[in-house]
Amino acid sequence: MTLETIFSLCSGLAMLGWLGLVFVPKSTVARELLPSVIIPVLLGVTYAYLMFSFRGEAPADGGFGSLAEVKALFSVDALLLAGWIHYLAFDLFIGAWIVRDSQDREINHFLILPCLFFTLMTGPFGLLIYLLLKRLNGKPLSPLTA
Repeated sequence: MTLETIFSLCSGLAMLGWLGLVFVPKSTVARELLPSVIIPVLLGVTYAYLMFSFRGEAPADGGFGSLAEVKALFSVDALLLAGWIHYLAFDLFIGAWIVRDSQDREINHFLILPCLFFTLMTGPFGLLIYLLLKRLNGKPLSPLTA
């Protein structure tokens, strides 16, 4: 399987999770099972495969200790793809948390849609928007508050 095929499959799988969160957020499968367990596990396995199989191809100065090391590490296409899959898995996981948390706090789903869009596109910024929205609705700002 080519890296391009892995990219397409993983991106499509993540998009399936996002579509469920947007269009059927009350469904247990779409809200909890797919975006919080099944898809992140599949993406995680793919990530681990890429990281462990291709880490040896990284330049000697590749690593996570500096921006230059990360740049060198991601000069290997398979490791760059692993980084992309990392984004896909964690952004989807956070999107699922946003949906569950907003439902627990009875925040209108239409207000959540921009948060989901920005979480998909810009990860932490989407989470920030949700936390601010939650605060504006008189809810605790902490994402850890049950």
